[in-house]
Amino acid sequence: MLRERLQHPLTALALATLLTAPWVGVFLTGGPDAYGFGEVTTVAVSGIAVLGAAFLLAWGAETAEKDVPPAFAIAVLAVLAVAPEYAVDALYAWTAGANAGTARGIEAANLAVANMTGANRILIGLGWSGVALFTVYKARSSKDPAVEQRGGLRSVVNLDPAIATEITFLLAATAYAFLVPLRGGIDIVDTVVLVGLFAAYIAIIIRGDVSHDTEHVGVPAYLQEFRRPARVATVLFLFAFSGAVIYTAVHPFAHGLEVLGEGAGIPPFFMIQWIAPLASEAPELIVVVYLVNKARSTAGFNALISSKLNQWTLLIGTLAVVYSIAYGGVATLPFDEKQAAEIWITAAQSLFAIAILANFNIAVWEGITLLVLFLTQVFVEFGIIRLVAEPRATELSILVLYAYTVVYLALAVVLLVRRRESVARLLRVTARGARSAFE
Repeated sequence: MLRERLQHPLTALALATLLTAPWVGVFLTGGPDAYGFGEVTTVAVSGIAVLGAAFLLAWGAETAEKDVPPAFAIAVLAVLAVAPEYAVDALYAWTAGANAGTARGIEAANLAVANMTGANRILIGLGWSGVALFTVYKARSSKDPAVEQRGGLRSVVNLDPAIATEITFLLAATAYAFLVPLRGGIDIVDTVVLVGLFAAYIAIIIRGDVSHDTEHVGVPAYLQEFRRPARVATVLFLFAFSGAVIYTAVHPFAHGLEVLGEGAGIPPFFMIQWIAPLASEAPELIVVVYLVNKARSTAGFNALISSKLNQWTLLIGTLAVVYSIAYGGVATLPFDEKQAAEIWITAAQSLFAIAILANFNIAVWEGITLLVLFLTQVFVEFGIIRLVAEPRATELSILVLYAYTVVYLALAVVLLVRRRESVARLLRVTARGARSAFE
């Protein structure tokens, strides 16, 4: 009897909620400062809350698939999971607009771009690659039907062609992103184009078919048995509660990591570009690992691609809007040559990743390539920052960024040429989906 109770879905829901309880209590009664928490305690309490909220968010998205198209449920999940990243970047953009023309404003504008590009590259460099490798490894026990064991580096994770819409819109956003640095800043034109792309994407996927083919187990299966009004209310509550916990907990979590990192000798700018985004992306990565663990690798990749798409469109567009509001009029968020190079390498990495997925699979060797390129670039830059004095350090960093941009572009072009038939198929599938959505 006890074992059955422990295995009941309500027990899992209760445990996940309990993980968030300490942070909710601390936040509602004054925050970590009111209790005199140190950085380690703050990181522990807020980090555990993010873990619990990530599970609640994933269960909410899976339950929602009974009433809305799976792609739309995943898109909502992706937006909520990366909402803290929006908050952090919006803070820097606001500071830049409110202090436009000053040294503080210039620094804040560069930090907004650095944080944004860091978050985007982490999603692909660690997220896409890590999940691909984990999926192949996990398939040994989960028997994930999406994994095709070809031996060693040639094993692949096959993806559902239904994600063609996400990949195509990401391709369009990536192509446009190469133009952003040419005007020396992010302006309202960028907002209109990029937010317009995301709006068009949502308009298509929300008209998709509701699928009942996926057999859910555990918490989602239990919640899907509720009557529709109760089920919808439960999903909305899970989205709202988990989103609120993630939104309030991730910033103290990221800030705590920043302080701890600075105490260990890691430069502040490096922390803001890499450690803070890694913390803010944690809920998304937890959710994806959860989905892969349930042999739902396509849903996991869909979540990652959707997150990349909304960050590569909404996030960039939001920066210009927030900057303009703080500035007091329509204005362009400026950035320096270093951040222009950061945007180009981010776009080049994105193009290479899209070329990998053009044939609707990702091989182990491709995942390793993404991971190695990402890690080596970060570590090389870190070494330059620690060992070389300014302004030479910035000059060398820019050269490294350009070099890696060329490598990413060369690899992308080779793959796109070899897979031109797959690219054509990708575009055809997207076009068919768009037509059927509006018929």
